[in-house]
Amino acid sequence: MGSRRLCSSPFRVLALAAAFCVLAATSGRAQSNQTREQTCCATKHDGMREERSPKRAAAAARFNARADTLLGATLPSKGDWGLLIVDAQTGETLFEKNADGYFVPASNMKLFTTALALAKLGPDYKFRTTLETRGVISPEGKLSGDLVLVGRGDPNLSNRKFPYELKEEFDGPPEKALAELADALVARGVKEISGDVIGDDSYFPRERYPNGSEIDDMVWEYGAAISAIVVDDNTVALRLTPGEKMGDPVQASVVPLTPDFALQNDVTTSAADVKSDLTLTRDPGANLVVVRGTLPAKSAPRKLVLAIEEPAQHAASVLAGMLTERGVKLDGKIRAVHVAETDVTPRSVIAEHVSVPLGDSVKLVNKISQNLHTEMLLRTAARQNGLWGTPEEMLKTPQDFYASVGIAPDDVIQTDGSGLSRHDLITPRATVTLLKYAQSQTWFAPYYASLPVAGIDGSLQDRMKGTVAAGRIHAKTGSVEHVRTLSGFAETPSGRRLIFSFLSNNQGGKSHEAADALNGLCVAMIEEFDEGATTIAPAKQ
Repeated sequence: MGSRRLCSSPFRVLALAAAFCVLAATSGRAQSNQTREQTCCATKHDGMREERSPKRAAAAARFNARADTLLGATLPSKGDWGLLIVDAQTGETLFEKNADGYFVPASNMKLFTTALALAKLGPDYKFRTTLETRGVISPEGKLSGDLVLVGRGDPNLSNRKFPYELKEEFDGPPEKALAELADALVARGVKEISGDVIGDDSYFPRERYPNGSEIDDMVWEYGAAISAIVVDDNTVALRLTPGEKMGDPVQASVVPLTPDFALQNDVTTSAADVKSDLTLTRDPGANLVVVRGTLPAKSAPRKLVLAIEEPAQHAASVLAGMLTERGVKLDGKIRAVHVAETDVTPRSVIAEHVSVPLGDSVKLVNKISQNLHTEMLLRTAARQNGLWGTPEEMLKTPQDFYASVGIAPDDVIQTDGSGLSRHDLITPRATVTLLKYAQSQTWFAPYYASLPVAGIDGSLQDRMKGTVAAGRIHAKTGSVEHVRTLSGFAETPSGRRLIFSFLSNNQGGKSHEAADALNGLCVAMIEEFDEGATTIAPAKQ
């Protein structure tokens, strides 16, 4: 049963517990690989082992001491850590610890998927979403046939503004892209549709949830169902408005209206000085969402963003509603198609939406760590090789790519694109190998620009402010329960670029201890491995 107790602070989506068996296995694998590692004693360069210069050996020793202090703190010391730092230009290993051990990556998996998408599709790739029909439009405006909304994986059929600059911005209603398609259809003179309104997401084989997703993920926006049609991230907004006094009913509304579920509202208004207490439940596959609890009198409305389980049906319903609002008469049903039709008669395109370039889409994905969008990129990249029969067949596309990059066999075990799956496993060495490869590719500029910057934007906006690392760490965060990861690039004041991967699993305690240790490692890395000035000032922002 998917449910969540919502705390009294403003609702924010949190990643949920990692499966115990995966974490236990991860811990065992990481520990068993310790014997394969040499920490801070020598470098690896072009397959040869070389002695460090006294200066670099001293830098490694200082970093090692600082890392021991950071990771030896009470709570971080109880978890498992894998670290690898290399010089971006020479490939020289500056520091490693458990660099060949397995770790659950959380959203560090997005580094792999977005690189795959840029390499396979190119930064200028654009998604096409179309309205199609086999019918004809009469002079009187009657469309004699079905109207089919055909999705091809565009993750941004929404009201987002592009390009992304420092923060996520919106313009217009969430279903803005569908509204534009409806307007285009009306502009063609359509006043009546004799057939059905259909949402066709057969461009991807039907697999709404990757292996390793948890039941509770499916309720919330970060675990929304996968489909070749994504309207406003396959979500709707539930708004709860408390009354003026204790005992008043709490008003609930869902926008946009959807056939995906019915809402049972059991929330009441409490006294003004009582903290809110909400619980939301939806059983997998059920069309009933139950919200219970209390909201304090006269408090601000609460907005909960809920995931849709049947995106194609939802999109067809929203489109049909927009057409009705525009005066179009609908004679048929509203339905979804998940498998390509056997009728091979060509359909004509009567309206089209073309997405922003992939480079812009990738930037949004990595900056805000958008899970569903990453799944779209993985499947669109795999789709270039044709349809697949099983998820394992689809995942052959990224596996072949990682092999071409030079990542060792089995160093990446991937079951989804986003890292929400608790079955994903990577090594720090695989991550660094990927990043070193990426910097030599023609698509590196949009890839690098997509990474959050410490103290400035994205998921690193509030981290490392006022430190030497601010503005100098360009990296992808990762977080599910008991997992905190950070991998990317560090730009030192002297102009030296470092590539690093810091992965931690089996972390307990409060959420900030492992993140604080990761921040400290970044600061220590820049201070100890910068080969320029002896005094290091924070980067200009």
